[in-house]
Amino acid sequence: MRNAPTILHLDMDAFYAQAEQASKPSLRGKAVVVGGLGPRGVVATASYEARVFGVHSAMPMGQARRLAPNAAYLVPRFSFYRSISEQVMGLLRALSPLVEPLSLDEAFVDLEAGEAAWDSESARLAGIRLRADIRRVTGLTGSVGLAASKMLAKIASEEAKPDGLVLIEPGTERALLGPMSVRTLPGVGPATGDHLRRAGITTVDELAEAGEDELVRLVGKAHGHGLYAMALARDDRPVVAERETKSVSVEDTYDVDIHDRTRVELEVRRLAERCVSRLRGAGLSGRTIVLKVRRYDFSTLTRSETLRGPTDDPAVVREAAARLLDSVDTTGGVRLLGVGVSGLADFTQEDLFAQAAGEGRDEERAEGGGEETVPAAAPVVEEAVPAAHWWRPGHDVRHAEFGPGWVQGSGLGRVTVRFETPESEPGRVRTFRVDDPELESSDPLPLVRRPGDGAAIAAAGSGAENPGVSAGNS
Repeated sequence: MRNAPTILHLDMDAFYAQAEQASKPSLRGKAVVVGGLGPRGVVATASYEARVFGVHSAMPMGQARRLAPNAAYLVPRFSFYRSISEQVMGLLRALSPLVEPLSLDEAFVDLEAGEAAWDSESARLAGIRLRADIRRVTGLTGSVGLAASKMLAKIASEEAKPDGLVLIEPGTERALLGPMSVRTLPGVGPATGDHLRRAGITTVDELAEAGEDELVRLVGKAHGHGLYAMALARDDRPVVAERETKSVSVEDTYDVDIHDRTRVELEVRRLAERCVSRLRGAGLSGRTIVLKVRRYDFSTLTRSETLRGPTDDPAVVREAAARLLDSVDTTGGVRLLGVGVSGLADFTQEDLFAQAAGEGRDEERAEGGGEETVPAAAPVVEEAVPAAHWWRPGHDVRHAEFGPGWVQGSGLGRVTVRFETPESEPGRVRTFRVDDPELESSDPLPLVRRPGDGAAIAAAGSGAENPGVSAGNS
């Protein structure tokens, strides 16, 4: 443990939902839920206004709609969130060379390694400056925790939410942790929490009082030792700079099970091409092609084939994925498909002829049910989005006459669009045919205008400045 609170944990506040509210003036201060909108969709993020109704991440979307029927329900815009994340991570790397991202919106920073802080006061000032810089650059808010260890810094950022800063002074950790629920500690989920509760252990103080031997008996050797150390506020884990990407993959979940084999084959081909596009975008290639199939009964099958050398050739990846699909029975229906590439390298294998012939196949496990184990180093995954919709709620569009806006909904051959920009007043709503030639998808507008952005934004929003379009809500 350090003797100064120089480990910082940043967690952006309701990141996806906050980004949507910032880009859509009509949603500011209102309940917003982001996630899969199909019958099998789950909540990715809920705004704090939606959380008042009990909506939270990982909740089935159907349940969220029952709890908050008047909320705005939007499909994620992951490329938009990634662009904001890159800005935030850039600010963190300006503080220290040791930045450990945990997700798009969360990271640890070793302030001491960057000489950005060395005691409590300098750490607090660094945290205050970071929060101000994030708001200036992105227009969004994040919560900051500062402590002498990673575990406590993360607990501090949770205590700081939303839009706050909490610093835990070294020497006060045990007193702070003692009355907290055991669920506060990393790795204590609902199952472990219930098991400990049945043993009469509900707080961190009670964990420490139980003793290491009793915890080992209750939850096993490895977990018991770890729990006891955390109860005593012991955590010497270093901040580890961004880990090397282990795989690149894409997957889609379907609102309705796919039964037609030809459709399944076409979907696998499409996913393979998307995967290669992401692979090339990252300047990588890979040796192992992985196919993931989740069937109608939730059983998940994974097949893989290892090539002679790394490739980023779309034809090779398509053919390998198709061969893997040949070994999977999809007659009962498919609810999810995914294609990935692992064994990554920054070069490609020149001789692709042997690879296309399928030598070196290595078929992997076929799981009887449930989810796959998450790898230790998280892969780059393009999150699942239903593939069947053209105009998706929340996505950006531009109309030749009315300018930039976003899709509020579509159906029965019509699409409803609200025309507004991050810097405008709440905009008016208009409805068009889904095949209107003047309506097209567009890139998101920046949340914060930079020098030089004005002309482009003015051009994009020329239609929205029409008084008949931009004045007030419909």
